[in-house]
Amino acid sequence: IKEELILFFIATGILLFISATGIYFCENKAQPEFFASIFHSFWWAIVTLTTVGYGDVVPITAGGKIFTFFVLIVGVGVVTVPAGLVASAVSKARIIEQDERESDRNSD
Repeated sequence: IKEELILFFIATGILLFISATGIYFCENKAQPEFFASIFHSFWWAIVTLTTVGYGDVVPITAGGKIFTFFVLIVGVGVVTVPAGLVASAVSKARIIEQDERESDRNSD
């Protein structure tokens, strides 16, 4: 599970950068106070990808709204993938534990 989580965090970092860059190019001219740079756009990217959606910074252009739709869809995966990884690890651990108990019973 360690390798999967590392890969997940690397992929999430890449998605954050792509999201911040995309929204910057969509919204910078319309809202320069919120999207002044790609670095400033990271707040929006983090809030949107994690599906928190505070609503303090929202896109107002058509391109920004369409881009946000796709980022939100990807954000659902960002939230669910770690849950699936943890559930899978717990399931594997439970199977290993049951196998060990059965082998202990059979050896007695």
